[in-house]
Formats: sequence, C-alpha cells, structure tokens
Amino acid sequence: MKMTQILGAGAVALALAALPARAIDVGPADYTILPSGTALAMLYLQHLSADSLEVNGTAVPGSSFEANVGILRGLYYTAFGDLPAAYHLVIPFADIDRARIGGADQPASSGLGDTTLGLTVWPVQPKTPETGTSFGVSLFATLPTGNYNPERLGIGEGTWSLTPQIGVIQGLGGGFFFDGALDVAFQGDHREAGAEHSRSPSWQLQAMLRKQWGPATSLTVGYSGQRGGKQKVAGAETGLKTHRDQLRLYLTHFIDPTTQIQGLLARDFNVEGGYKYDSAVQLRLVKVF
Repeated sequence: MKMTQILGAGAVALALAALPARAIDVGPADYTILPSGTALAMLYLQHLSADSLEVNGTAVPGSSFEANVGILRGLYYTAFGDLPAAYHLVIPFADIDRARIGGADQPASSGLGDTTLGLTVWPVQPKTPETGTSFGVSLFATLPTGNYNPERLGIGEGTWSLTPQIGVIQGLGGGFFFDGALDVAFQGDHREAGAEHSRSPSWQLQAMLRKQWGPATSLTVGYSGQRGGKQKVAGAETGLKTHRDQLRLYLTHFIDPTTQIQGLLARDFNVEGGYKYDSAVQLRLVKVF
C-alpha cells in the first residue's frame, strides 16, 4: 500500500484542529454569550510548517509538510427555547505547497474542505462576567463536501463526523479568565477502492489562561491536547492517529467596536502518528453585525 494511501485525507486534519474534520478549535472568549440577533463573520488565515513525520512510533526521514489554510466561519446568536444559543457555519479551504514523505514528494489536492454546521446552547450564564461562569454545550456535524481523493493528500475526509463539545469561561477576577473546552469526534467508516477506511473516536482538551486589559485587548496562553483517532485501512492499522500536544499564544484586539483582529502562534511539542508542526501561525479577522 502506498504511503499516500496510508496517510490519506487526514494529513492536514491531523495538523491543526481548527479544521473541522475531528476536533473543533476554541479560541479565547469563544464561549462568550452575545445578545440575540448578533451575527459574526470570521476569516482565519493559517500557515502550517512541519519538518518531521512519525509513523508507528518511528520518525520517517526526509519528511516535511507546508500548507496555507483559510477558514470562513459565520455565527448567529439567538435563543433555543429559554436558553441563549448560537448557530455555526464553518467552511475551510487549503493550498498544500509541499507534502514530502521519506524524501519523495507526494501528490496533493488543494481546494475546498469539509463543511461543518453547529449549534451551541448555554445552560449556565454568568451573573457577573468578571467572576462568574459561562457553560455551553455544542454539537457539530461535518459533511463530506470537500475535495477528497484517497490517492492524494488533502483536507477532505470523504465521510461525515459528529463532534459534541462542552465549553466554559470562568472569571477569576483582576481581568483574568480561564477558557476551556472538551470534545470528542466520531467519524463514519467509508469504503474507497474496495478497502474499508475507519478511524476510532478522537478527543481534544483545550485550556487557556487569558488576561483581559479592558474590553478591547487580551493576551492568552493556551494548551491543546488530542488523543485517539487511530486509522485503519482494510482492517490494518496505518500507524497514524490523533495524538498531539501543542502550546499556543494568542493576542486579541478590537480595532473598533465591531472589528476584531487576533494573532496566534502555536508549536507542537509532542506528536505520535503524524506530522509534527514546528510552526503554526494564524490571523483571525472578526466583524460584528
């Protein structure tokens, strides 16, 4: 079996959980409850760079990866029964500049990724945001709308996935906040060229400590840990899985009351069964309507 087939469409999705294939990334203050009728238009621009790949616990020499990823995301805040709620729409796309395994360049597919639809409700709302608790429950469904080819690396998964998630914001006082989220992703099996492709459930834990300087500016240090997600093709494990530990640094600022810019620097420090990203850079633009 070709290494391209073994890696399959999961190569980029293993890279960064912001892609909605299995895990749903959460940034600082993302579980904030906004007034009903508020809409957000968001654009993410990411650059990913890796100089190493591990398969079955062994580093594959001469392997590297580089890609530019964009994500369009919309949120609409409303009510679900008596609870505050928000609807999500996430559409990723990517241009893969380099995908090298064992010194050999691999064929890659760029273009549209899989679309994610989501709903969040907040059963717990803070009475005082500075020291109170926000607790939300989300469900995301990812549809196989992306550019998928089992013979090429890409960002389409070729199947659906469901990802329930819980998120919390805890005010600590003095302008400090804890932001956290936990999710688990379930992906459907699919058959390609006569071979069954499957992935075990994977989960992600995200934890952030945020310092807020007034309503406009914040600095956040965060951690993301992913586990599970073992891949099988025709019943045989490929050696790839979703096992990644990543440190993150966010800087967020409102340019004006309805326009926000956010920068993210991230770096993997422990990866098993995938590319290890020495650099993940993201710029996020948000417009409030």
